[in-house]
Amino acid sequence: MAAKERKGSRPGKAQQDSERSGRSIVSAVNVAINRGFVVGREVLVGSIPGIVVGYNIASFGQFIGHAYPLVVRTALGVTKCGMDEVSLA
Repeated sequence: MAAKERKGSRPGKAQQDSERSGRSIVSAVNVAINRGFVVGREVLVGSIPGIVVGYNIASFGQFIGHAYPLVVRTALGVTKCGMDEVSLA
């Protein structure tokens, strides 16, 4: 019988990390909303015009929600943006 492979974490640890990540994503989205980046708002991604179409709530992957809270549609496609990448039009 083979030994069980260990993932290196304690039971319940992943859930705590997920909750902490979830809180920081909610916080980032709230900051974006409070700064005026609401759905339907025209913005500039650099110099490219776009419209906020939603909020990124991803807690894993390359573009996680607390770093890239905005989802913006431009003529070039839909992208996830950080607060430092966009400005109000």
